[in-house]
Amino acid sequence: MDLEKHSQKPVAPAEPAGGFRASDADRDRIADILREALALGRLDAEEHSERIDAVYRAKTMGELEPLVRDLPATSTGDRAAASPHTYGPDDATEPAETLVAIFSGSTRKGRWRVGRRTNAFALFGGIEIDLTEAIFGQRTTVINATAIFGSIEVRVPENISLRGGGTGIFGNFEVTTLEGTQPDAPVVVVNGYSVFGSIEAKPRRGKFIADLNRRLRKHLGH
Repeated sequence: MDLEKHSQKPVAPAEPAGGFRASDADRDRIADILREALALGRLDAEEHSERIDAVYRAKTMGELEPLVRDLPATSTGDRAAASPHTYGPDDATEPAETLVAIFSGSTRKGRWRVGRRTNAFALFGGIEIDLTEAIFGQRTTVINATAIFGSIEVRVPENISLRGGGTGIFGNFEVTTLEGTQPDAPVVVVNGYSVFGSIEAKPRRGKFIADLNRRLRKHLGH
């Protein structure tokens, strides 16, 4: 018998667990641990900022896990007890809200319930998104912004987390990074690009979310 012809091919090693793609919930869980570590003094502000940036750049679980390997995990119950923020049920099927300004202007402000995702498109126009009095119905809110010969401005309260990333092509894309002091503070992520235009996201000084738990329960009718 020709053993070479009947020899089995080597079995490829299984994909390590760390190779799995990370979800938004996975990133939020790691970010929660980092925020609590900052609040307890386990990380300084510079270390926290570096790790948070790495969290939202991570594509796989293998990239996320080393960021908290030297920190104790925090249970969901402990985080809920330590934070006044309470959110409604997170509906992944909720459609994105769309704001469009073409040779015109569009504004979203006042008391309104922010959805999971908002798409903003400005073409020779301007869009203002003011979240300073909004109700955050979920932990993470993503704003996808595109400005072509136009402008998009996003304003948020000072005590939430704000981050994002994008590109300005003969234009401006600027996000002022914030980190909420409370472990379960809302997170707003602004992504996109501008072409001969401007996208700007920053806090509105003197505006804070106060007693979000009470406001959200009243809004949801509980």
